[in-house]
Amino acid sequence: MKTFSRGEKPSAIVSLMPFIVLVAALSMVIYVFGADALSGASQVALIFSAGVTVVLAMILYKIPWKIFEDAILDNITSVGTSIVILLLIGAVAGSWMVSGVVPTLIHYGMKVIFPEIFLFASCVISALIAVMTGSSWTTIATIGVALVGIGTAQGYEPGWIAGAIISGAYFGDKVSPLSDTTVLASSSAGTPLFTHIRFMMVTTVPSFIITLIIFLVVSLMHGEGSAMRAADFSNDLKHTFNISPWLLLVPVLTAVLIVRKVSAIATLFIAAVIAGVFALIFQPHIIGAVAAGVAPDPSAGLSFVDGFKGLMISYYGSTAIDTGNAALNDLVATRGMAGMLNTVFLIIAASTFGGTLVGSGMLQSLTDALVRFVRRRVTMVASTVGTGIFANMITGDQYLSILLTSSLYKKLYHERGYESKLLSRSVEDSATVVSVLIPWNSCGMTQATVLKVATLEYLPYCFFNLLSPLMSIFIAAIGYKIVKKSK
Repeated sequence: MKTFSRGEKPSAIVSLMPFIVLVAALSMVIYVFGADALSGASQVALIFSAGVTVVLAMILYKIPWKIFEDAILDNITSVGTSIVILLLIGAVAGSWMVSGVVPTLIHYGMKVIFPEIFLFASCVISALIAVMTGSSWTTIATIGVALVGIGTAQGYEPGWIAGAIISGAYFGDKVSPLSDTTVLASSSAGTPLFTHIRFMMVTTVPSFIITLIIFLVVSLMHGEGSAMRAADFSNDLKHTFNISPWLLLVPVLTAVLIVRKVSAIATLFIAAVIAGVFALIFQPHIIGAVAAGVAPDPSAGLSFVDGFKGLMISYYGSTAIDTGNAALNDLVATRGMAGMLNTVFLIIAASTFGGTLVGSGMLQSLTDALVRFVRRRVTMVASTVGTGIFANMITGDQYLSILLTSSLYKKLYHERGYESKLLSRSVEDSATVVSVLIPWNSCGMTQATVLKVATLEYLPYCFFNLLSPLMSIFIAAIGYKIVKKSK
Protein backbone atom coordinates (compact mmCIF):
# COMPACT_ATOMS: atom_id res chain seq x y z
CA MET A 1 0.00 0.00 0.00
CA LYS A 2 1.40 3.34 -1.01
CA THR A 3 1.66 6.21 1.44
CA PHE A 4 0.38 9.49 0.08
CA SER A 5 -0.27 11.77 3.04
CA ARG A 6 2.39 14.07 4.46
CA GLY A 7 2.63 16.69 7.11
CA GLU A 8 0.69 16.69 10.38
CA LYS A 9 -1.13 13.46 11.16
CA PRO A 10 -4.89 13.92 11.70
CA SER A 11 -6.19 13.34 15.21
CA ALA A 12 -8.28 10.27 16.00
CA ILE A 13 -11.35 12.44 16.70
CA VAL A 14 -11.13 14.22 13.35
CA SER A 15 -10.45 10.91 11.61
CA LEU A 16 -13.70 9.51 12.98
CA MET A 17 -15.80 12.27 11.43
CA PRO A 18 -15.89 10.87 7.82
CA PHE A 19 -16.99 7.51 9.19
CA ILE A 20 -19.71 9.10 11.27
CA VAL A 21 -20.91 10.99 8.19
CA LEU A 22 -20.86 7.79 6.11
CA VAL A 23 -22.77 5.74 8.69
CA ALA A 24 -25.37 8.50 9.05
CA ALA A 25 -25.70 8.88 5.27
CA LEU A 26 -26.00 5.12 4.66
CA SER A 27 -28.55 4.78 7.46
CA MET A 28 -30.69 7.50 5.88
CA VAL A 29 -30.26 5.97 2.42
CA ILE A 30 -31.36 2.52 3.61
CA TYR A 31 -34.33 4.04 5.48
CA VAL A 32 -35.50 6.04 2.45
CA PHE A 33 -34.63 3.73 -0.44
CA GLY A 34 -34.85 0.30 1.18
CA ALA A 35 -34.03 -2.44 -1.31
CA ASP A 36 -33.07 0.18 -3.91
CA ALA A 37 -30.32 1.62 -1.72
CA LEU A 38 -27.60 0.19 -3.97
CA SER A 39 -29.08 1.59 -7.16
CA GLY A 40 -27.07 4.78 -6.70
CA ALA A 41 -27.88 6.43 -3.36
CA SER A 42 -25.31 4.39 -1.39
CA GLN A 43 -22.67 5.24 -3.97
CA VAL A 44 -23.48 8.93 -3.64
CA ALA A 45 -23.16 8.58 0.15
CA LEU A 46 -19.65 7.15 -0.30
CA ILE A 47 -18.61 9.97 -2.64
CA PHE A 48 -20.14 12.60 -0.31
CA SER A 49 -18.20 11.12 2.62
CA ALA A 50 -15.05 11.22 0.50
CA GLY A 51 -15.73 14.91 -0.07
CA VAL A 52 -16.06 15.48 3.68
CA THR A 53 -12.71 13.73 4.20
CA VAL A 54 -11.00 15.93 1.63
CA VAL A 55 -12.47 19.17 3.01
CA LEU A 56 -11.46 18.34 6.59
CA ALA A 57 -7.93 17.35 5.60
CA MET A 58 -7.36 20.36 3.34
CA ILE A 59 -8.72 22.91 5.83
CA LEU A 60 -7.31 21.49 9.08
CA TYR A 61 -4.07 19.89 7.88
CA LYS A 62 -3.32 21.72 4.61
CA ILE A 63 -3.02 18.51 2.64
CA PRO A 64 -2.88 19.41 -1.07
CA TRP A 65 -5.42 18.05 -3.55
CA LYS A 66 -2.69 16.27 -5.54
CA ILE A 67 -2.22 13.83 -2.64
CA PHE A 68 -5.88 12.84 -2.76
CA GLU A 69 -5.93 12.64 -6.55
CA ASP A 70 -2.98 10.23 -6.57
CA ALA A 71 -4.45 8.07 -3.80
CA ILE A 72 -7.87 7.86 -5.48
CA LEU A 73 -6.38 7.02 -8.87
CA ASP A 74 -4.17 4.38 -7.27
CA ASN A 75 -7.18 2.74 -5.63
CA ILE A 76 -9.27 2.79 -8.81
CA THR A 77 -6.37 1.38 -10.82
CA SER A 78 -5.98 -1.50 -8.36
CA VAL A 79 -9.59 -2.61 -8.95
CA GLY A 80 -9.59 -2.12 -12.72
CA THR A 81 -9.29 -5.85 -13.39
CA SER A 82 -12.23 -6.55 -11.10
CA ILE A 83 -14.41 -4.18 -13.11
CA VAL A 84 -13.61 -5.99 -16.37
CA ILE A 85 -14.30 -9.35 -14.70
CA LEU A 86 -17.64 -8.05 -13.42
CA LEU A 87 -18.74 -7.02 -16.90
CA LEU A 88 -17.68 -10.38 -18.34
CA ILE A 89 -19.57 -12.21 -15.57
CA GLY A 90 -22.68 -10.34 -16.67
CA ALA A 91 -22.06 -11.44 -20.27
CA VAL A 92 -21.49 -15.07 -19.19
CA ALA A 93 -24.64 -15.08 -17.05
CA GLY A 94 -26.75 -13.81 -19.96
CA SER A 95 -25.24 -15.99 -22.69
CA TRP A 96 -25.20 -19.17 -20.61
CA MET A 97 -28.89 -18.69 -19.89
CA VAL A 98 -30.20 -17.93 -23.40
CA SER A 99 -27.96 -20.61 -24.93
CA GLY A 100 -29.61 -23.22 -22.72
CA VAL A 101 -26.42 -24.09 -20.81
CA VAL A 102 -27.82 -23.20 -17.39
CA PRO A 103 -31.26 -24.73 -18.13
CA THR A 104 -29.48 -27.93 -19.23
CA LEU A 105 -27.39 -27.99 -16.05
CA ILE A 106 -30.57 -27.47 -14.02
CA HIS A 107 -32.42 -30.22 -15.93
CA TYR A 108 -29.73 -32.85 -15.48
CA GLY A 109 -28.74 -31.61 -12.04
CA MET A 110 -32.21 -32.31 -10.68
CA LYS A 111 -31.75 -35.93 -11.73
CA VAL A 112 -28.40 -36.49 -9.98
CA ILE A 113 -28.47 -34.16 -6.93
CA PHE A 114 -30.95 -35.64 -4.51
CA PRO A 115 -33.08 -33.26 -2.42
CA GLU A 116 -32.13 -35.12 0.78
CA ILE A 117 -28.52 -33.86 0.49
CA PHE A 118 -28.94 -30.84 -1.77
CA LEU A 119 -27.50 -28.09 0.47
CA PHE A 120 -24.59 -30.33 1.49
CA ALA A 121 -23.89 -31.29 -2.13
CA SER A 122 -24.16 -27.67 -3.33
CA CYS A 123 -21.62 -26.54 -0.75
CA VAL A 124 -19.17 -29.32 -1.68
CA ILE A 125 -19.58 -28.80 -5.45
CA SER A 126 -19.08 -25.03 -5.12
CA ALA A 127 -15.99 -25.61 -2.98
CA LEU A 128 -14.41 -28.02 -5.47
CA ILE A 129 -15.02 -25.72 -8.43
CA ALA A 130 -13.72 -22.69 -6.54
CA VAL A 131 -10.53 -24.57 -5.65
CA MET A 132 -10.00 -25.36 -9.34
CA THR A 133 -10.90 -21.88 -10.58
CA GLY A 134 -9.47 -19.86 -7.74
CA SER A 135 -12.49 -17.62 -8.00
CA SER A 136 -15.64 -17.50 -5.89
CA TRP A 137 -17.15 -15.03 -8.36
CA THR A 138 -16.71 -17.32 -11.37
CA THR A 139 -18.01 -20.30 -9.40
CA ILE A 140 -21.14 -18.49 -8.27
CA ALA A 141 -21.79 -16.95 -11.70
CA THR A 142 -21.70 -20.34 -13.44
CA ILE A 143 -22.54 -23.45 -11.43
CA GLY A 144 -24.02 -21.32 -8.65
CA VAL A 145 -26.79 -20.03 -10.91
CA ALA A 146 -27.63 -23.58 -11.95
CA LEU A 147 -27.70 -24.76 -8.33
CA VAL A 148 -30.16 -21.98 -7.45
CA GLY A 149 -32.45 -23.34 -10.14
CA ILE A 150 -32.13 -26.92 -8.90
CA GLY A 151 -32.69 -25.96 -5.27
CA THR A 152 -35.68 -23.78 -6.10
CA ALA A 153 -37.25 -26.67 -8.01
CA GLN A 154 -36.66 -28.95 -5.01
CA GLY A 155 -38.46 -26.57 -2.65
CA TYR A 156 -35.55 -24.97 -0.80
CA GLU A 157 -35.64 -21.34 0.34
CA PRO A 158 -33.42 -19.02 -1.76
CA GLY A 159 -31.49 -17.81 1.31
CA TRP A 160 -30.46 -21.36 2.25
CA ILE A 161 -29.44 -22.17 -1.34
CA ALA A 162 -27.34 -19.03 -1.72
CA GLY A 163 -25.79 -19.57 1.71
CA ALA A 164 -24.64 -23.09 0.76
CA ILE A 165 -23.24 -21.94 -2.59
CA ILE A 166 -21.43 -18.91 -1.13
CA SER A 167 -20.04 -20.89 1.82
CA GLY A 168 -18.53 -23.49 -0.49
CA ALA A 169 -17.29 -20.97 -3.04
CA TYR A 170 -15.51 -18.84 -0.46
CA PHE A 171 -13.92 -21.86 1.20
CA GLY A 172 -12.54 -22.99 -2.15
CA ASP A 173 -11.44 -19.47 -2.99
CA LYS A 174 -9.54 -19.18 0.32
CA VAL A 175 -7.54 -22.40 -0.02
CA SER A 176 -6.87 -22.23 -3.77
CA PRO A 177 -3.36 -21.15 -4.84
CA LEU A 178 -5.02 -19.72 -7.96
CA SER A 179 -7.10 -17.22 -5.97
CA ASP A 180 -6.21 -13.56 -6.41
CA THR A 181 -7.38 -12.71 -2.87
CA THR A 182 -5.29 -15.54 -1.40
CA VAL A 183 -2.23 -14.36 -3.30
CA LEU A 184 -2.95 -10.75 -2.32
CA ALA A 185 -3.37 -11.57 1.39
CA SER A 186 -0.16 -13.61 1.51
CA SER A 187 1.95 -11.18 -0.52
CA SER A 188 0.72 -8.04 1.27
CA ALA A 189 1.64 -9.61 4.63
CA GLY A 190 4.97 -10.93 3.33
CA THR A 191 4.06 -14.62 3.68
CA PRO A 192 4.99 -17.34 1.14
CA LEU A 193 1.82 -18.49 -0.62
CA PHE A 194 1.81 -22.15 0.37
CA THR A 195 2.91 -21.33 3.91
CA HIS A 196 -0.11 -19.06 4.11
CA ILE A 197 -2.47 -21.72 2.75
CA ARG A 198 -1.19 -24.44 5.11
CA PHE A 199 -1.51 -22.16 8.14
CA MET A 200 -5.03 -21.13 7.09
CA MET A 201 -6.16 -24.75 7.25
CA VAL A 202 -6.08 -24.56 11.06
CA THR A 203 -9.02 -22.14 11.06
CA THR A 204 -10.57 -22.84 7.67
CA VAL A 205 -11.09 -26.61 7.85
CA PRO A 206 -12.94 -26.60 11.23
CA SER A 207 -15.20 -23.78 10.01
CA PHE A 208 -15.97 -25.68 6.81
CA ILE A 209 -16.64 -28.97 8.61
CA ILE A 210 -19.13 -27.28 10.94
CA THR A 211 -20.73 -25.64 7.90
CA LEU A 212 -21.09 -28.97 6.07
CA ILE A 213 -22.64 -30.61 9.13
CA ILE A 214 -25.24 -27.84 9.38
CA PHE A 215 -26.16 -28.09 5.69
CA LEU A 216 -26.31 -31.90 5.83
CA VAL A 217 -28.65 -31.86 8.85
CA VAL A 218 -30.91 -29.22 7.29
CA SER A 219 -30.97 -31.15 3.98
CA LEU A 220 -31.93 -34.39 5.73
CA MET A 221 -34.67 -32.56 7.63
CA HIS A 222 -35.96 -31.14 4.36
CA GLY A 223 -36.56 -34.63 3.03
CA GLU A 224 -37.53 -35.28 -0.56
CA GLY A 225 -38.95 -31.83 -1.17
CA SER A 226 -41.53 -31.17 -3.82
CA ALA A 227 -41.13 -33.82 -6.53
CA MET A 228 -44.07 -32.36 -8.43
CA ARG A 229 -42.54 -28.89 -8.48
CA ALA A 230 -39.22 -30.28 -9.71
CA ALA A 231 -41.02 -32.20 -12.45
CA ASP A 232 -42.92 -29.06 -13.49
CA PHE A 233 -39.65 -27.09 -13.67
CA SER A 234 -38.02 -29.80 -15.76
CA ASN A 235 -40.95 -30.07 -18.17
CA ASP A 236 -41.24 -26.30 -18.59
CA LEU A 237 -37.50 -26.07 -19.28
CA LYS A 238 -37.75 -28.77 -21.97
CA HIS A 239 -40.74 -27.03 -23.55
CA THR A 240 -38.96 -23.66 -23.65
CA PHE A 241 -35.33 -24.62 -24.35
CA ASN A 242 -33.73 -27.27 -26.53
CA ILE A 243 -32.11 -29.32 -23.77
CA SER A 244 -29.12 -31.24 -25.09
CA PRO A 245 -26.05 -32.96 -23.60
CA TRP A 246 -24.02 -31.12 -26.27
CA LEU A 247 -24.61 -27.89 -24.34
CA LEU A 248 -22.55 -29.34 -21.49
CA LEU A 249 -19.52 -28.81 -23.74
CA VAL A 250 -19.58 -25.12 -22.77
CA PRO A 251 -18.88 -25.66 -19.04
CA VAL A 252 -16.50 -28.52 -19.92
CA LEU A 253 -14.45 -26.28 -22.23
CA THR A 254 -14.54 -23.57 -19.56
CA ALA A 255 -13.18 -26.08 -17.03
CA VAL A 256 -10.39 -27.01 -19.45
CA LEU A 257 -9.36 -23.36 -19.70
CA ILE A 258 -9.34 -23.11 -15.94
CA VAL A 259 -7.22 -26.24 -15.53
CA ARG A 260 -4.76 -24.86 -18.08
CA LYS A 261 -4.55 -21.75 -15.88
CA VAL A 262 -5.84 -19.34 -18.51
CA SER A 263 -6.51 -15.92 -16.95
CA ALA A 264 -9.95 -15.20 -15.51
CA ILE A 265 -10.63 -12.44 -18.05
CA ALA A 266 -9.69 -14.64 -21.02
CA THR A 267 -11.63 -17.62 -19.62
CA LEU A 268 -14.81 -15.63 -19.06
CA PHE A 269 -14.54 -13.97 -22.47
CA ILE A 270 -14.12 -17.29 -24.28
CA ALA A 271 -16.94 -18.85 -22.22
CA ALA A 272 -19.28 -16.03 -23.27
CA VAL A 273 -18.30 -16.27 -26.96
CA ILE A 274 -18.73 -20.06 -27.10
CA ALA A 275 -22.08 -19.80 -25.33
CA GLY A 276 -23.17 -17.22 -27.91
CA VAL A 277 -22.33 -19.62 -30.77
CA PHE A 278 -24.24 -22.42 -29.05
CA ALA A 279 -27.18 -20.09 -28.51
CA LEU A 280 -27.45 -19.49 -32.26
CA ILE A 281 -27.21 -23.23 -32.94
CA PHE A 282 -29.47 -24.67 -30.23
CA GLN A 283 -31.80 -21.80 -29.24
CA PRO A 284 -32.53 -19.67 -32.32
CA HIS A 285 -36.15 -19.24 -31.15
CA ILE A 286 -34.93 -17.87 -27.80
CA ILE A 287 -32.56 -15.44 -29.51
CA GLY A 288 -35.37 -14.30 -31.81
CA ALA A 289 -37.71 -13.82 -28.84
CA VAL A 290 -35.09 -11.76 -27.00
CA ALA A 291 -34.62 -9.58 -30.09
CA ALA A 292 -38.36 -9.05 -30.60
CA GLY A 293 -39.31 -8.91 -26.92
CA VAL A 294 -41.97 -11.62 -27.29
CA ALA A 295 -42.60 -15.16 -26.03
CA PRO A 296 -40.43 -17.87 -27.66
CA ASP A 297 -41.93 -19.61 -30.68
CA PRO A 298 -40.07 -22.84 -31.61
CA SER A 299 -41.47 -22.71 -35.14
CA ALA A 300 -40.23 -19.17 -35.83
CA GLY A 301 -37.20 -18.60 -38.03
CA LEU A 302 -34.21 -16.38 -37.20
CA SER A 303 -32.93 -13.65 -39.50
CA PHE A 304 -29.34 -12.42 -39.42
CA VAL A 305 -30.39 -9.07 -37.95
CA ASP A 306 -32.55 -10.63 -35.23
CA GLY A 307 -29.77 -13.12 -34.43
CA PHE A 308 -27.24 -10.32 -34.05
CA LYS A 309 -29.63 -8.16 -32.01
CA GLY A 310 -30.76 -10.96 -29.72
CA LEU A 311 -27.22 -12.11 -29.04
CA MET A 312 -26.01 -8.59 -28.26
CA ILE A 313 -28.93 -8.04 -25.87
CA SER A 314 -28.18 -11.31 -24.08
CA TYR A 315 -24.62 -10.08 -23.49
CA TYR A 316 -25.32 -6.55 -22.33
CA GLY A 317 -29.01 -6.19 -21.45
CA SER A 318 -32.04 -7.67 -19.75
CA THR A 319 -33.70 -10.81 -21.02
CA ALA A 320 -37.14 -12.01 -19.93
CA ILE A 321 -38.03 -15.45 -21.31
CA ASP A 322 -41.62 -16.60 -20.91
CA THR A 323 -41.66 -20.27 -19.91
CA GLY A 324 -45.27 -20.40 -18.81
CA ASN A 325 -44.10 -20.80 -15.20
CA ALA A 326 -43.91 -17.59 -13.15
CA ALA A 327 -41.31 -18.93 -10.71
CA LEU A 328 -39.18 -20.24 -13.57
CA ASN A 329 -39.51 -16.94 -15.45
CA ASP A 330 -37.78 -15.13 -12.59
CA LEU A 331 -35.06 -17.76 -12.53
CA VAL A 332 -34.14 -17.59 -16.23
CA ALA A 333 -34.32 -13.79 -16.49
CA THR A 334 -30.89 -12.14 -16.82
CA ARG A 335 -29.52 -8.58 -16.81
CA GLY A 336 -26.21 -9.05 -18.64
CA MET A 337 -23.44 -6.47 -18.39
CA ALA A 338 -25.93 -3.72 -17.62
CA GLY A 339 -26.90 -5.55 -14.45
CA MET A 340 -23.35 -5.10 -13.18
CA LEU A 341 -23.15 -1.34 -13.70
CA ASN A 342 -24.40 -0.49 -10.20
CA THR A 343 -21.65 -2.69 -8.81
CA VAL A 344 -19.07 -0.96 -11.00
CA PHE A 345 -20.44 2.37 -9.74
CA LEU A 346 -20.07 1.07 -6.18
CA ILE A 347 -16.47 -0.04 -6.70
CA ILE A 348 -15.49 3.36 -8.09
CA ALA A 349 -17.28 5.18 -5.26
CA ALA A 350 -15.72 2.92 -2.62
CA SER A 351 -12.27 3.32 -4.17
CA THR A 352 -12.74 7.09 -4.08
CA PHE A 353 -13.63 7.06 -0.39
CA GLY A 354 -10.84 4.62 0.44
CA GLY A 355 -8.36 6.77 -1.46
CA THR A 356 -9.27 9.89 0.51
CA LEU A 357 -8.88 7.98 3.78
CA VAL A 358 -5.41 6.81 2.79
CA GLY A 359 -4.39 10.15 1.34
CA SER A 360 -5.49 12.08 4.42
CA GLY A 361 -3.79 9.67 6.81
CA MET A 362 -7.04 9.33 8.78
CA LEU A 363 -7.23 5.56 8.52
CA GLN A 364 -3.67 5.26 9.79
CA SER A 365 -4.49 7.56 12.72
CA LEU A 366 -7.44 5.43 13.78
CA THR A 367 -5.39 2.27 13.55
CA ASP A 368 -2.58 3.79 15.60
CA ALA A 369 -5.09 4.75 18.26
CA LEU A 370 -6.52 1.23 18.25
CA VAL A 371 -3.10 -0.41 18.48
CA ARG A 372 -2.45 1.27 21.81
CA PHE A 373 -5.11 -0.93 23.34
CA VAL A 374 -3.65 -4.14 21.90
CA ARG A 375 -1.81 -5.95 24.67
CA ARG A 376 -2.25 -9.68 24.12
CA ARG A 377 -2.17 -12.07 21.17
CA VAL A 378 -5.92 -12.62 21.12
CA THR A 379 -6.69 -8.89 21.21
CA MET A 380 -4.19 -8.33 18.39
CA VAL A 381 -5.84 -10.94 16.18
CA ALA A 382 -9.32 -9.77 17.20
CA SER A 383 -8.33 -6.21 16.32
CA THR A 384 -7.04 -7.36 12.92
CA VAL A 385 -10.24 -9.28 12.23
CA GLY A 386 -12.34 -6.32 13.33
CA THR A 387 -10.37 -3.96 11.11
CA GLY A 388 -10.81 -6.29 8.11
CA ILE A 389 -14.56 -6.32 8.66
CA PHE A 390 -14.70 -2.58 9.29
CA ALA A 391 -12.61 -1.84 6.20
CA ASN A 392 -15.05 -3.87 4.10
CA MET A 393 -17.90 -1.84 5.50
CA ILE A 394 -16.37 1.55 4.88
CA THR A 395 -14.55 0.95 1.58
CA GLY A 396 -17.01 -1.50 0.02
CA ASP A 397 -14.24 -3.55 -1.57
CA GLN A 398 -12.42 -6.68 -0.37
CA TYR A 399 -9.19 -5.91 -2.23
CA LEU A 400 -8.87 -2.52 -0.57
CA SER A 401 -9.75 -4.11 2.77
CA ILE A 402 -7.02 -6.75 2.43
CA LEU A 403 -4.39 -4.19 1.47
CA LEU A 404 -5.38 -1.68 4.14
CA THR A 405 -5.56 -4.21 6.97
CA SER A 406 -2.26 -5.89 6.04
CA SER A 407 -0.39 -2.62 5.70
CA LEU A 408 -1.76 -1.25 8.98
CA TYR A 409 -0.85 -4.27 11.11
CA LYS A 410 2.30 -5.56 9.43
CA LYS A 411 4.62 -3.50 11.62
CA LEU A 412 2.75 -4.41 14.82
CA TYR A 413 3.00 -8.18 14.21
CA HIS A 414 6.72 -7.81 13.47
CA GLU A 415 7.33 -5.77 16.62
CA ARG A 416 5.44 -8.30 18.76
CA GLY A 417 7.56 -11.13 17.33
CA TYR A 418 4.81 -13.01 15.49
CA GLU A 419 5.28 -14.64 12.09
CA SER A 420 3.69 -12.92 9.12
CA LYS A 421 1.51 -15.98 8.44
CA LEU A 422 -0.58 -15.13 11.52
CA LEU A 423 -1.33 -11.71 10.00
CA SER A 424 -2.12 -13.07 6.53
CA ARG A 425 -4.46 -15.69 8.00
CA SER A 426 -6.25 -13.16 10.19
CA VAL A 427 -6.74 -10.91 7.15
CA GLU A 428 -8.15 -13.74 5.02
CA ASP A 429 -10.43 -14.91 7.83
CA SER A 430 -12.02 -11.48 7.91
CA ALA A 431 -11.46 -9.17 4.95
CA THR A 432 -11.94 -11.88 2.32
CA VAL A 433 -14.88 -13.90 3.61
CA VAL A 434 -16.97 -11.14 5.20
CA SER A 435 -17.04 -8.98 2.07
CA VAL A 436 -19.91 -10.97 0.57
CA LEU A 437 -22.07 -10.35 3.67
CA ILE A 438 -22.14 -6.55 3.31
CA PRO A 439 -24.90 -5.26 0.98
CA TRP A 440 -22.98 -2.21 -0.28
CA ASN A 441 -19.73 -4.13 -0.74
CA SER A 442 -18.84 -5.02 -4.33
CA CYS A 443 -18.83 -8.74 -3.44
CA GLY A 444 -22.16 -8.62 -1.61
CA MET A 445 -23.79 -6.68 -4.39
CA THR A 446 -22.34 -8.88 -7.13
CA GLN A 447 -23.47 -12.18 -5.61
CA ALA A 448 -26.90 -10.80 -4.78
CA THR A 449 -27.25 -9.68 -8.40
CA VAL A 450 -26.01 -12.95 -9.90
CA LEU A 451 -27.97 -15.27 -7.59
CA LYS A 452 -31.01 -12.97 -7.40
CA VAL A 453 -31.05 -13.32 -3.63
CA ALA A 454 -30.72 -10.20 -1.45
CA THR A 455 -27.55 -10.00 0.63
CA LEU A 456 -29.43 -9.76 3.91
CA GLU A 457 -31.57 -12.73 2.85
CA TYR A 458 -28.63 -15.11 2.41
CA LEU A 459 -26.42 -13.62 5.17
CA PRO A 460 -27.78 -15.77 8.07
CA TYR A 461 -27.06 -18.95 6.08
CA CYS A 462 -23.47 -18.22 5.00
CA PHE A 463 -22.19 -20.24 7.92
CA PHE A 464 -18.62 -20.56 6.70
CA ASN A 465 -18.31 -16.81 6.22
CA LEU A 466 -19.77 -16.13 9.67
CA LEU A 467 -17.69 -18.77 11.44
CA SER A 468 -14.29 -17.92 9.92
CA PRO A 469 -13.67 -14.63 11.83
CA LEU A 470 -14.84 -16.23 15.08
CA MET A 471 -12.66 -19.30 14.50
CA SER A 472 -9.64 -17.07 13.85
CA ILE A 473 -10.12 -15.34 17.22
CA PHE A 474 -10.79 -18.66 19.01
CA ILE A 475 -7.60 -20.28 17.66
CA ALA A 476 -5.65 -17.17 18.66
CA ALA A 477 -7.09 -17.42 22.17
CA ILE A 478 -5.96 -21.04 22.64
CA GLY A 479 -2.68 -20.39 20.81
CA TYR A 480 -2.77 -23.53 18.66
CA LYS A 481 0.30 -23.63 16.37
CA ILE A 482 0.98 -19.95 17.02
CA VAL A 483 4.61 -19.33 17.89
CA LYS A 484 6.78 -16.25 18.10
CA LYS A 485 9.72 -15.84 15.79
CA SER A 486 13.04 -16.92 17.20
CA LYS A 487 15.40 -14.05 17.91
